[in-house]
Amino acid sequence: MPSRPLPSDVESLQRLVIEQRAALEAVRSTLLSRDVEIEKLKIELSRLKRMQFGRSSEQLDQTIAQLELSLEELEASAAQVAPIFESKATAEKARPARRALPESLPRETIVHEAPCDCPACGGALRAFGEDVAEILEYVPSRFKVIRHVRPKFSCTACQQIVQAPAPDRPIARGLAGPGLLAHVLVSKYVDHLPLNRQSQIYAREGMDLDRSTLADWVGQSSALLRPLVDALRLHVLDGNKLHADDTPVPVLSPGRGTTKQGRLWTYVRDDRPSGSEVAPAVWFAYSPDRKGLHPREHLKDFHGILQADGYAGFDKLYNDTNPNHPIKEAACWAHVRRKFYDIHAATESPLAMAAIQRMGELYGIEEQIRGQLPDIRRDIRQSRSGPLLDALYRWFKDTLTQVSAKSDLAIAIRYALSRWKALTRYRDDGLIEIDNNGAERALRAVALGRKNYLFAGSDAGGERAAAIYSLVGSAKLIGLDPQAYLRHVIERIADHPVNRIEELLPWRVDLRPDLANRLAA
Repeated sequence: MPSRPLPSDVESLQRLVIEQRAALEAVRSTLLSRDVEIEKLKIELSRLKRMQFGRSSEQLDQTIAQLELSLEELEASAAQVAPIFESKATAEKARPARRALPESLPRETIVHEAPCDCPACGGALRAFGEDVAEILEYVPSRFKVIRHVRPKFSCTACQQIVQAPAPDRPIARGLAGPGLLAHVLVSKYVDHLPLNRQSQIYAREGMDLDRSTLADWVGQSSALLRPLVDALRLHVLDGNKLHADDTPVPVLSPGRGTTKQGRLWTYVRDDRPSGSEVAPAVWFAYSPDRKGLHPREHLKDFHGILQADGYAGFDKLYNDTNPNHPIKEAACWAHVRRKFYDIHAATESPLAMAAIQRMGELYGIEEQIRGQLPDIRRDIRQSRSGPLLDALYRWFKDTLTQVSAKSDLAIAIRYALSRWKALTRYRDDGLIEIDNNGAERALRAVALGRKNYLFAGSDAGGERAAAIYSLVGSAKLIGLDPQAYLRHVIERIADHPVNRIEELLPWRVDLRPDLANRLAA
């Protein structure tokens, strides 16, 4: 298009520059909007691929995470450069539907009074309605002191002193209430805030709580909750199938100034994918090393299916030659698939991708039968997954003859073939899962915490961590707020009969009154 002659006066030039800037911003906003839509479509496509090839594909999960981060940045940029001349109606139309704020949140009303007289003519005003707009605000956490007052009375006849008994405290002669103790525990073991950082945060809020004081509260709270953790362990080990895994935890070695390798073991009972209504739960155990005697001691009373990785320490728990042996092995397809994924990520091997796609078909069947009863799952697996497993076995055998015996691909194939009986046991038992992701999910909280607090202070610290991880992990499995749950338990456990400790397990408590009381406060 032919360019217009530039005006000679300054005011006209300024108007022209402003118009061109607005036009450029409009074009930029349009392009950003299109980029946002493209990223949304890419994410949706990746999710559909994950549904087809397996819900836990590492490659697809990483792709989705990157796309979501890109989308977040694009949406923020699009909001920042919205055209200045965009009409209000257009802005309202483009804005996504806003969710209503929860009715359970406390509300503070601010009334903006209008002038007493009409600003146009000075006439009297009459009310005929009102506009109400809500904004979501954050109020920083606050401390409060609860004073327990117990009046004393003296009998006029015998001089006997009468007074209400002192309420029990969670910690003997301690200053911390149940809510504060629960907050400290959740901050450390769920939000991964070391105690020294918590101490700094509390200092900014006007409360001087030394790290050693917080450590003392953590230790005494752990001892208080120990009977409940024991009851949780019994519930977990009472199942017919367990997921098991372990992870390293650096532990400070006293007197040496270095750390050693401790271990946290996790055992998960969760049969919801096979239609069970039994409450899921997770139990953590700590050991100072990774010797196989520890899982043998943990599971000495367990009878059923143990689903775990290929760690040799678990091997002595199994005995496939004895049909009456108490523990049967179920292996994890996710571990097998991860080996091929690593190979493909490093070399883009088409054979590795072919293996991943074949395993993805098995995962696609599992997605369709999730939540069905065990007999239904077994029948579908035998009719649909069975032929796929047989074909995959033959493919492994054939491929093994085509690749170098020392190649990573050959090593991955031999790993799968060496565990084939345990890998295919799920086909004939509807209670078993295709992988051990239940245990791996339970360990994610430990991995996140390890990045923040670096190491446990001692073996006793590892045992405390295992106890609290067990309770908060089980609460999260059934959708409970772990802080509300711990507050509920700490408030009651000191006076609770030990022979009825099961009443305080996560699925046995009702937190709705607690929630209402906290909101009212």
